[in-house]
Amino acid sequence: MIFNTIKIKIENMNHQELVELAQESKTRIQEITIDEAQKAIAEKDVIILDVRETDEYESGHLADTLHLSLGEVKEQIHNVIKDKSTKIICYCGGGNRSALATDTLNQLGYENVVSLMGGITAWENSGKEVIRN
Repeated sequence: MIFNTIKIKIENMNHQELVELAQESKTRIQEITIDEAQKAIAEKDVIILDVRETDEYESGHLADTLHLSLGEVKEQIHNVIKDKSTKIICYCGGGNRSALATDTLNQLGYENVVSLMGGITAWENSGKEVIRN
């Protein structure tokens, strides 16, 4: 399973290897568009999970997000989201790490997890709000 080795792999891989692993994950997960994410967020029926590193999160993030870096997802998610039927939107910088996180959460038994296509970069480029600290 991918989540057994994700932390080790991510720390030791170059960008191209990360992209290839994410592309593989994207064959198994559901991705949503900016507009679909905005609709789900407006309905207030979803948890938004930022899986970027802490410094990235602190430089700007979506409103009302939960932050767990990709390497923390497997070990920490059960402490913060206990109900595996909870709707979750994962996002990162460009959509690759969130694909890996979504794949991991699916393998852990979470049933309603999607990845935001294009990540916060696409979100911001579409004119949507980003919270700056």
